Amino acid sequence: MPEPSPAGLAPGETQAELEARALALLRRVYGFDAFRPHQGEIVAHVASGGEALVLMPTGGGKSLCYQLPAMLRPGTGIVVSPLIALMHDQVTALEQLGARAASLHSGLDEAEARAVWRRLHAGRLDLLYVAPERLLTESFLQALDGLPLALFAIDEAHCVSQWGHDFRSEYLQLAILAERYPGVPRLALTATADPPTQREIVDKLRLTGARRFVTGFDRPNIRYAVRPKDAPMRQLLAFVKAGHRGDSGIVYCLSRKRTEEVAGKLRAAGIDALPYHAGLDAGLRSEHQRRFVADETRVIVATVAFGMGIDKPDVRFVVHYDPPRSLEAYYQETGRAGRDGLPASALMLYGIGDIAMSRQMIEGGDADEARRQVEHRKLDALLGFCETTRCRRALLLEHFGETPPEACGNCDTCLEPVETWDASREAQMALSAIFRTGQRFGRAHLIDVLRGADTEKVRQFGHDRLPTYGVGEGLDANAWRSVLRQLVAAGLITVDVDGFGSLKLGPAAGAVLRGEREVLLRRDTPAARAPRRR
Repeated sequence: MPEPSPAGLAPGETQAELEARALALLRRVYGFDAFRPHQGEIVAHVASGGEALVLMPTGGGKSLCYQLPAMLRPGTGIVVSPLIALMHDQVTALEQLGARAASLHSGLDEAEARAVWRRLHAGRLDLLYVAPERLLTESFLQALDGLPLALFAIDEAHCVSQWGHDFRSEYLQLAILAERYPGVPRLALTATADPPTQREIVDKLRLTGARRFVTGFDRPNIRYAVRPKDAPMRQLLAFVKAGHRGDSGIVYCLSRKRTEEVAGKLRAAGIDALPYHAGLDAGLRSEHQRRFVADETRVIVATVAFGMGIDKPDVRFVVHYDPPRSLEAYYQETGRAGRDGLPASALMLYGIGDIAMSRQMIEGGDADEARRQVEHRKLDALLGFCETTRCRRALLLEHFGETPPEACGNCDTCLEPVETWDASREAQMALSAIFRTGQRFGRAHLIDVLRGADTEKVRQFGHDRLPTYGVGEGLDANAWRSVLRQLVAAGLITVDVDGFGSLKLGPAAGAVLRGEREVLLRRDTPAARAPRRR
């Protein structure tokens, strides 16, 4: 690994003196007496001219790793940031600390933008935040040419990965910075990158000589739990009232409509909640975010548009009312809880309908076939996480390339160990019922057929005369819902993405029907309790 250049050292300054200057600035600007793990090492490395890839969990102090070197080095640090809200929050926080920071984005009027440019050219900015698409314009790059630049910080660097959960094509073009400004150190930072994504960041951003700092992905203060959906609004209310009444929390929903509905039902139940999604007026959206950060509202119900860069350390819970589409997204969103290091909870609710919706969103997008296959594999990994009988934290950390302990003692599967059972025969019943009914019906009707229910729809289609009619009467409806959900998660059943939710046989169903494959499923508890804080 090449040693960092001394470009960031003041004339006659030693490395030890630089580190002492960094610590003094940390105390004066941020009010901290000591660095968090790895922060001091990263700051010293970048401030002295080194390049870096920084992987640090949400709440680990990632932003300081580029802010402080930018203040220590001559010139202005250029920070590439993907969202205006993220830029605004970072700049506001820095200004409150007395730092010289600004941002350039489409939300500024002409006079405001000119004022920022004047400060930049006058050397009165330590940090300038800018979106990648603006930075990459030739006019912007020409404006930077000749100016003293402290560094380039590429935040949310996982956006460069075409196989990641938040790909942005403009991030691929940021490699030009290595060619155009070879003497300016660059660092890429993210809280969410599995090993393949890490390799792609290094490759696409031309950071092959950069030092890699990985502080670990574990957030031991977060208690993870996943529950099958069963009256989700009731489950959400029970969760909040049992362990988080009066706490700050985020509830994630997949659609704008559901965001509004859930926020309204929470308010009706006496829980102060506001919606946040891209369909709201920008001013109203900003006001809802401000109220949440200022503790004027306890709960925000949001789409994934909310949360990136939100500096609120006391979020005590994150609920996924609808599951995300990947473990990367799940990790990033749950990481917004417990940033102060105190106990926090993460609850995810999911069911067959959510799987169908996620598949439909993947197939209905404009991505090419290779990208769709990657997204399906990521969704499969998330479903495996949902249905696992192992420690959830261990599975999550393994996904990010870490070697965790066998059990964490702070997730639902550790606290309430899950029993497995041989469901091979029941799986054959379910698959046979799907086949014999023509693969045209949804879960509720198939359960009626399996349990021998006497309904008008069963009689109408003659399904009461099928060999599979009533063969599953030994299981109640809840147990059959669990079986079908897990067979979908295992890929033995697929859900039609035509909007009707018809269940069909998956590619591997034949092996089960022929008795060539054993099916072990988790036995869901009859009434799973909401996780409580320690």
